[in-house]
Amino acid sequence: MKTLVVDMMGSDNGSPATVEGVQLFLKRHPEAKIIAIGKIEELKALQNSCELIDARDIVPMEAGAMEVMRLKNSSMMVAINTFLDRKADGLVGAGSTGAFLSASTLKLKLIEGVERAALMSPFPTAIKGKKVTILDIGANNENTPSQLVQFAKMGRIYSNKVFKIENPKVYLLSNGAEDKKGSPEVKEANHLLRDINFPGFVGNIEARDALDGNADVIVTGGFAGNVFLKGTEGVASLMNSLIKKAFKRNLASKLGYLLAKKGFVEMKETMDYKTTGGAMLLGVNGVVVKAHGSSDGFSFSYALEVAYKMAEAEVIKLIGEGLKTHE
Repeated sequence: MKTLVVDMMGSDNGSPATVEGVQLFLKRHPEAKIIAIGKIEELKALQNSCELIDARDIVPMEAGAMEVMRLKNSSMMVAINTFLDRKADGLVGAGSTGAFLSASTLKLKLIEGVERAALMSPFPTAIKGKKVTILDIGANNENTPSQLVQFAKMGRIYSNKVFKIENPKVYLLSNGAEDKKGSPEVKEANHLLRDINFPGFVGNIEARDALDGNADVIVTGGFAGNVFLKGTEGVASLMNSLIKKAFKRNLASKLGYLLAKKGFVEMKETMDYKTTGGAMLLGVNGVVVKAHGSSDGFSFSYALEVAYKMAEAEVIKLIGEGLKTHE
């Protein structure tokens, strides 16, 4: 039986969404134990299925690392401390990203040998059901070549053990597919990965090809990764808006939508981010999953699903072992 500690507060949609998410998750995994942290009066629907711990304060979205550490009675800090005290298998939260990542890193500490933790998320691709693992998407502003190599190792382990891809194809995000293209850090990381004959390393990939379904793992520094994430979200939102506007233009366009509806439903399912659950903080001593701040019950349940699968696959142990290879 796996135990997950869940910060129920701080999401954009409030505790109703996180409560629903826990209920949906427990329907799929009734054997799991959930320790839910938050304002106990808002969690009453879970009193017969979860352990509830009262925490009255909510970490502000703009809180920094030191501020959140001082908020000892916040649901976030109570959740992190409970995770450590109970030696739980996973930690999930949907509150302030910066505060959650900073506090988790400071309290849980990095896995021995890890230089920097990386925020990782599976992205949908042009192939329905196929996800590409991309890291770092925002845990760091600057990264060294050796850190990018470590991200490649962590991403490969995740892709192999969670997505069951036998030999993941690994790429570096760059401004050109040639090995000599990219920032100084990317070019040196490319050289290092070639030098150690890194398993599955293919080379560089451009952002326009990142989601075509060929790559299994894409490695990038946190700054570029976050720009890629926000740019992808922006383009997806723009295209969705333009498509809706085009089909609402007149009666003929509305009829056209009805004829093409099946194709658009399939496209929506292919690009649906909700089953990715959120982003994982790889490199710390524990399974840490940051759910989307805007999570509804369905997507929050999949943040718990991701944490559960990572715990079952012993990803943290495997990362520690994997980083000792190709030294």
